[in-house]
Amino acid sequence: MSRVVGIDHISIRVSDFEKSKAFYSGLFKFFGFDVLDEYTDAIGWTNGKTRYWIGQADDKGRKHKHHIGEVGLHHYAFQLRSRKDVDELESYLKQNGVRIVDPADEYYDDYYAVFFLDPDGLKLEGMKYGEKSGKPKKKEGR
Repeated sequence: MSRVVGIDHISIRVSDFEKSKAFYSGLFKFFGFDVLDEYTDAIGWTNGKTRYWIGQADDKGRKHKHHIGEVGLHHYAFQLRSRKDVDELESYLKQNGVRIVDPADEYYDDYYAVFFLDPDGLKLEGMKYGEKSGKPKKKEGR
C-alpha cells in the first residue's frame, strides 16, 4: 500500500501575478524561503521542506478574488517555531499593511495563531501548537 510521507507543495492561482509576487516575495523572505524556480507567469519558493507556488489565473479566474466559504481551499497554515515567531509575523503583517482577519491569540488549547489575507483574499495562517505542553494538541476545525 502506498503511504504519503508529506505534502510536497501547494500551487495557487492569482488574479494579478505581479502584485501577488511582490506580496509573497516579502512574506517568504520574512519566513527565510528562497526562490525555487521562476517563469514568466509562475514562481515558487522553498525552505527545503515546504514548497509554495503561485501562477497567473486564466481570464475567467482573474475576475474574482477568493471567497472563504466557497468550495475549495479554506486556508493554508504555516507552522512556526514558537509563539514569538507568530508575534513577529503579526508585526511584519502590520508593518506591511497586510489585512489581518484574526490577530495573534490562543484559539484552542495551546494553539496560538494569526490569520491574514493575501491580495486575492486567500486566508493564510502562521501558527504554533504544543509550546506550553511540549506536545501537539488536537485542533478542532476552524
